[in-house]
Amino acid sequence: IHVYTPREVYGTVGSRVTLSCSFWSSEWISDDISITWHFQAESSRDTISIFHYAQGQPYIDDVGSFKERMEWAGNPRRRDGSIVIHSLEPTDNGTFTCDVKNPP
Repeated sequence: IHVYTPREVYGTVGSRVTLSCSFWSSEWISDDISITWHFQAESSRDTISIFHYAQGQPYIDDVGSFKERMEWAGNPRRRDGSIVIHSLEPTDNGTFTCDVKNPP
């Protein structure tokens, strides 16, 4: 599976930003497909999980500063695992990673 995200995404404090994640697989998109977004703050070495999509349902992680500001915007059938973050804050600056698994 190949996963594609923009190298850099810019937003302004208070606005919203879409974090795009598209993917391509030579195999059929499984009902067991899972998508996980991780975040590493610019000032941190720790990476936290902020979002999961599994068994056809989006799950926003209940920890961290994103839990009330995140929206699922993807559609795995269209090979899209994008999310939206609302009300951007300066502490949102960092590295976001989209991880897609299409078992088996």
